[in-house]
Amino acid sequence: MTFADARSSSASATAFATRELNPRIGTEITADKAALLSGEHAATIRDLLGERGVLVFPRIDFAGDEQVAFTETLGTLATEMRGEQVYNVTLDKTVNKGADYLKGSLYWHLDGTMNEVPILASLLSSKVLPSNGGGDTEFCNTYAAYDDLPDEDKQAYEQLRVMHSTWTTLLYYEPEPELRMLQQMMAIGERELPLVWKHRTGRKSLVLGCTAGHVVGTDRAKSIELLVRLRERATQPQFVYRHQWSVGDLVMWDNTGTMHRAKPYDPNSGRLLQRTKLAGEEPFV
Repeated sequence: MTFADARSSSASATAFATRELNPRIGTEITADKAALLSGEHAATIRDLLGERGVLVFPRIDFAGDEQVAFTETLGTLATEMRGEQVYNVTLDKTVNKGADYLKGSLYWHLDGTMNEVPILASLLSSKVLPSNGGGDTEFCNTYAAYDDLPDEDKQAYEQLRVMHSTWTTLLYYEPEPELRMLQQMMAIGERELPLVWKHRTGRKSLVLGCTAGHVVGTDRAKSIELLVRLRERATQPQFVYRHQWSVGDLVMWDNTGTMHRAKPYDPNSGRLLQRTKLAGEEPFV
């Protein structure tokens, strides 16, 4: 090996560095933008995503087309309902006419509970910070929360099914909705999902969040008590990473094994994130 080869090898080794953010969830990655866009680290990133749940690329400053290109190095890009590759996440209706729907993002959830195959991962980049504070994003590890359950609870919960719907989420942020709005949300339908998702890898995670209405075949009061108890367990500090955004940050998370929520912020604050998504690769089982 020549001196030039050795120097190149050393530079490559230091161009990709990781740091754990919480023992149970979250890894910060420092890497060269060009290398990320080339796909050089794609396999490592995919492995880390499954292991750590949340990956943070501080101030990587991807433009929209770069974020799309990076997403495509990791799997199949999932487009939005109208075919957009990049989606504006904001409560500002002048930027996103469907901003009201995003009010549900202030509560713990995973994306795609109305779909047979939910998305694998989301990637968010920060473009504008709230002018008056707030707007951090929290993530919790539902793989780890399941792993720490007592064995007898694991056996019992694996038999349970839960009814999910978007109109259940509506009642979190609009407890007295207009009938028209309620009917629009109910028209989306509902879906019965397992409380415990048995993944192809052999791992298991809890399927919870603000779309979860009730446990099928269980007394309503006991059903809601169970769902709240499990949500509180899954969102204990040891399972949670809270990201305080800087402009240019990119955060991606494994949607099959985490829940997330945005912390409250002023809808008129200008906060703007841009999202791309990786298409799902396995159904709820």
